[in-house]
Amino acid sequence: MCRIAGIISKRLEQNELIEKVTLMCDSLKHGGPDDGGVFSDEGANLVFGHRRLSIIDLSKNGHQPMADGKQRVWITFNGEIYNYREIKEELLKAGVLFHSNTDTEVIINAYLQWGISSFSKLRGMFAFALYDKEEGTTFLVRDATGVKPLYYYAGDGTLCFASEIKAFKISGIATGQDPAWAVRFLAFGHIPEPYTTLKGVLSLKKGHYLSWDHHSGSFSIAEFYHPPAVNYITNATDAKDYIRNSLKAAINRQLIADAPIGVFLSGGVDSSLVSLLANQQKEQQLKTVSIFFNEKSYDERAYQNIVLDQISGEKYAHLVQQQDFETFFPRIISDMDMPTTDGINSWFISKYAHEDGLKAVLSGVGADELFGGYPSFNRIKYLQYLRKIPSVLFRAANYFKTDRYRKISFLSHEHYLADYLLLRALFVPADIARILNMDTKEVGEILFNEADINNLGPYNEEHAAWFESNLYMQNQLLRDTDVMSMSHGLEVRVPYLDEDFQQMVKTISPEIRFSKNQPKKILIDSFKEILPEMTWNRPKMGFTFPFQEWMSRHIEISNEKLYKGKFAQNEVLKFKSGQMHWSKVFALYQIQLHV
Repeated sequence: MCRIAGIISKRLEQNELIEKVTLMCDSLKHGGPDDGGVFSDEGANLVFGHRRLSIIDLSKNGHQPMADGKQRVWITFNGEIYNYREIKEELLKAGVLFHSNTDTEVIINAYLQWGISSFSKLRGMFAFALYDKEEGTTFLVRDATGVKPLYYYAGDGTLCFASEIKAFKISGIATGQDPAWAVRFLAFGHIPEPYTTLKGVLSLKKGHYLSWDHHSGSFSIAEFYHPPAVNYITNATDAKDYIRNSLKAAINRQLIADAPIGVFLSGGVDSSLVSLLANQQKEQQLKTVSIFFNEKSYDERAYQNIVLDQISGEKYAHLVQQQDFETFFPRIISDMDMPTTDGINSWFISKYAHEDGLKAVLSGVGADELFGGYPSFNRIKYLQYLRKIPSVLFRAANYFKTDRYRKISFLSHEHYLADYLLLRALFVPADIARILNMDTKEVGEILFNEADINNLGPYNEEHAAWFESNLYMQNQLLRDTDVMSMSHGLEVRVPYLDEDFQQMVKTISPEIRFSKNQPKKILIDSFKEILPEMTWNRPKMGFTFPFQEWMSRHIEISNEKLYKGKFAQNEVLKFKSGQMHWSKVFALYQIQLHV
């Protein structure tokens, strides 16, 4: 797990490229504190940079950027390839020689053996740049689930890439703000892919690769990951067997590490199950990291302890209080890289995991999206009725007083993102226009400017799963988990998002996979022999902090006089009187900082 950066450009001298990439890597050192390196090819006007967090093969053999023995192919790689041993065995049988025990060298030799078709063989979380000197081509490649970030700027004969947006600002290659970012942020609570805060800087789509031609200075983007056709599992007993075997296999291969590894334990079903299964499979004792609060309604120690009683190994529990929030808040804002209404929880638990001596942890992210753990899975069915009403009538919803009903105004737009935003938006377009002093029509044009997706099917649980996986989880949970954990030099692995496990789950008939009466029922039923009833027979909480109370007492967030415009000031007053969720005022606070 690392951080990567690079520039290809004929417009700059080679020493300038080296200087800029070095600065980019220095800005990313938090994500790769163990080692750093730069590779320069003057003939290709190329410089690759790397910051290393050593997880597999801790020796100097893992130094990057790395090349094959003949130095035809160079790579700078961020991530983990969980099936690298199987691929390596296949390559050894073909006569390939290896000089290290790293998964990085496996990627290089897999490419030399199979070309771009090797990308689809990789199972893991990864983002890498690979330069083929012989072909005069550089590839940017991102994993099938988009667990690892990879941003790029391509224009004027220049390709620049990095793991975080701050590196582009440091490089001076792309520094101009995208004026539309604030609109998207206020609607979504994050900045959805492929957009960023910077003009011309985009996120490479998951499961895709960018191919840069050094001769012409042009590029193309193509998909390498093609999910297999679905043949539904229609028997519940078979489904539970598949879930048990596949999740155990996913956790087993994600425990591969030569550095200390542990588990985040919140007390809910998802992290409890990962902790219990990892404990069964790990040869060495596993560390667990948990957080608790003095605020009783948020404290999950009772649920955590019932799981911890079944687990061997060191158990770390950390109290987080209002004072901790106040102390670290400026650093948290800085570490976000881009504005978001999530991630503070990930920042704190990553901080403590790092202090507890861990370099990698397993997380429960992904189970809610796969098995129907959110209210949206039941709410989405109402869209099939609402969408039969003429869309023009929904504009009148702006006159309602409560946010719940005002969100119906999104349906005045015939667009899949309008459906999603009805379920999850922070602010409606009319309010975004007031906050940013814009026209409501302009707000709508920004939010719904991309091509509509017409093949998402009926408004059912699978539709909701697509929304939650490809929009909420992709753009908020995964991005925030990555940037906040890497700010502490910590790798977070997500076994529920193992490619093979996801593929298997999606072959389970929706009638079995989802339950209207109990969220994630099939997952719970698959492991009832080890999951304590107390962990699943309880109201859903999520990994939640007492932000409603903490932010209402924060000297800046709660000070309405610091906000521009009467609308924003009134919203803060509503928050202080308990009439508004903390996420909305937190979004307004960040707008004041950046706009």
